[in-house]
Amino acid sequence: MAEAIQKKLKAEVDKYTLMQKDVSKSMSARQKLETQLTENNIVKEELDLMESANTVYKLIGPVLVKQDLDEAKATVGKRLEYINGEIQRYEALLKDMEKKSDQQREVLSSLQQEFQKAQGLVVGKA
Repeated sequence: MAEAIQKKLKAEVDKYTLMQKDVSKSMSARQKLETQLTENNIVKEELDLMESANTVYKLIGPVLVKQDLDEAKATVGKRLEYINGEIQRYEALLKDMEKKSDQQREVLSSLQQEFQKAQGLVVGKA
């Protein structure tokens, strides 16, 4: 009986470990998005300081191409919207993962208690 519980416990621990890896990956992806958001906010601030007489260039491959100021502002605005949407999506995903992780932790705790009881019974019989 203790061996069956031990196998189940090991499987649940492996499942929990996978969940934690997924949480870690999602957190690092969210941090990258936060960095991109900061960078794009800086670009937006710089573009807002510019006047229409200023020249804006966009890097496309190895070439700098002249770009209209309004077009550059619109592009950065759309990029900010996208990044904010992705951050919200990752936050919802992380909340869900955290909830599942807590449930898994409870399952592990109950299995550990069950395993300890089973070991106590085996030791008592020996």
